Amino acid sequence: MKMENRDFGSGRAFRVAFVKPIVWGILLLMATVAHGQRGGRGGFGAEPGPRVEPKDLTFDLGVGEIPDRKTFESLSYQGPDVMRDSYLADLEFVKFIIEGIGTAEERVYFMNTNNHRAHPRFMPMVGIDRRHAVRGAITYLPRLTAPDQSAGLYTVDFQPNESWVFEEIQSILSVLARKMPVLEGKVAFHPLMGNMDQYERDRSKYDSSKIAVHLDSDLYKNISYLPMNEAESFGRLRVMENEARPSPRDIVIYKTLPNQMPRVAGVITEVRQTPLSHVNLRAVQDRVPNAYIRAALKKESIQTLLGKWVRFRVTSQGYSLEEVDSGAVDRHFASLRPAESQTPRRNLDLKEIRSLGEIGFGDADGYGLKAANLAAMHRFELPQGTVPRGYAVPFSFYVDFMKATGLNREVGALLENDSLLADPDALRDALKSLRKRIRGADGPAYFDGALDQLKRLFPKGTSLRCRSSTNNEDLPGFSGAGLYDSYTHREEEGPLSKTVQQVYASLWNFRAFEERAFYRVDHQATAMGVLIHPNYKGERANGVAVTDDILYETYGNYYLNTQLGEDLVTNPNAASSPEEILLGWRERDGHEVVRRSRDAPGNNLLLQEDHLSEIRADLTIIHEGFRQLYGRDPEDQFAMEIEYKVTAEGELVIKQARPWVF
Repeated sequence: MKMENRDFGSGRAFRVAFVKPIVWGILLLMATVAHGQRGGRGGFGAEPGPRVEPKDLTFDLGVGEIPDRKTFESLSYQGPDVMRDSYLADLEFVKFIIEGIGTAEERVYFMNTNNHRAHPRFMPMVGIDRRHAVRGAITYLPRLTAPDQSAGLYTVDFQPNESWVFEEIQSILSVLARKMPVLEGKVAFHPLMGNMDQYERDRSKYDSSKIAVHLDSDLYKNISYLPMNEAESFGRLRVMENEARPSPRDIVIYKTLPNQMPRVAGVITEVRQTPLSHVNLRAVQDRVPNAYIRAALKKESIQTLLGKWVRFRVTSQGYSLEEVDSGAVDRHFASLRPAESQTPRRNLDLKEIRSLGEIGFGDADGYGLKAANLAAMHRFELPQGTVPRGYAVPFSFYVDFMKATGLNREVGALLENDSLLADPDALRDALKSLRKRIRGADGPAYFDGALDQLKRLFPKGTSLRCRSSTNNEDLPGFSGAGLYDSYTHREEEGPLSKTVQQVYASLWNFRAFEERAFYRVDHQATAMGVLIHPNYKGERANGVAVTDDILYETYGNYYLNTQLGEDLVTNPNAASSPEEILLGWRERDGHEVVRRSRDAPGNNLLLQEDHLSEIRADLTIIHEGFRQLYGRDPEDQFAMEIEYKVTAEGELVIKQARPWVF
């Protein structure tokens, strides 16, 4: 199955980090042809009109000075319509023109780039001869660290084929800073292709000066801000220590990211996160803002709002926090919850444990989407052994178990106890007690017998991984990431049924209960299936991939996040150091290492070249296969999230696939 419907020719881009010389040549040739074909007032090749001084510009044309960030935003353009300047696609930028640097005739024009994106078209409008002017662009990169160590970097670059010596760059930056004070301490020179040779010749001058330089290879380095999930929310801003318990109306600040977290209103961390952790997957699912903000607690704008009700907004261009009244918070939360209760589907007519080879995507209503998706991948044209072979225990086993033990009545009584449901601490204790009884109960005879028979199908001594597969997780629009627990069964531990009951008990975790309650999901209609396959030991690496770049928003790349050994990307420990790779959809596009893992021996990559080639092919097949199964059009926003591992033998294994929640 080939991914022939994927559009390789268009899309969004965070930054085109590397542009091959041949591409620039084609673009410049196209521009030259355009110059020759167009003319007239305000067009390419037009003669200058009457002079308009910078101070006399109307705002629709531009300004002579940019006093603050707000003015820059008003003048800037951000989108795909960048003409030949493809490297500026989807970045926030303002173009400028300077005449007579260092003379009495010095003039600076900041173009209203929303209205005018081509220097040659703009210059005749204000009476500038394009042969005697400096033309460039100022771009704002909110994620990067400025020279003064604050978040947000402005870069200045010029025409792709122009070359400027150090002294000229120094003079130009000085002029721009006088006319745009916000550049002080926050600006860097960005040499494009035509200026790279001269920059290398002048490198020693730059190194010994105060002029900062931003290279394309620096794009993923020295990051001060990362929008993990762009959203807006309201809540009380709180600093969370290790033992503190947040509430659903807290916007929490963590110095380190916890592995598990109940529902909150927003998340800020002082350590760089992985977008594939369960905490961020829940933020995406719950549509709450989540951002990495370096040294957040040292910022006065944050310190002054601690303990207060705030509006927290995270966007690709930055974050904002502002104080609000409690009424705004109440209105916000009232708007989030569904108006009607939701009843998840469960087919209780499926009463047999079946192998993954016997079920398919359409059996999700009886075995859960986790098991059904793994079974579906057995029908894709993936290399043999890429997807583990195993079995799926149906929802009907769980329902029969709860009825036979009388635990369903205990659940019913708990759900009818309004005072208990209104007391979070008491509810936690009640759910803990319920889980203990589920783990220790004796199920019906057929239940133990069927699972014992299943255990004998595996070679003696095989440890088995028992994984949750419910009817309210791994769904489009609701991932349920991290809500339920999986367990490993070892032969010496006794009946397999006891490990399965541990998985059943996790259906009643407080975090899962709270999530279902918020979305008005009928607790009594939820059901737990169990996916069982051999457990892997001594893995070399574990990782998660998404068939779109959901973090840096480049186009044409898969996003890969890998941890050394058995440290899971979805539940990393505090000292984890993940490897981040942007893997091109096509072999010829190669890959870019965004971040290496500090834990990798010899600073090598955790995923070797053969693994990268193999996972590229696998992701292509998986994306297209599930796109068709979910009935999504090739133009739809769609991606799959895949968990993988490199076994002790060096083999790549895909262990899970679910739709990414955009």
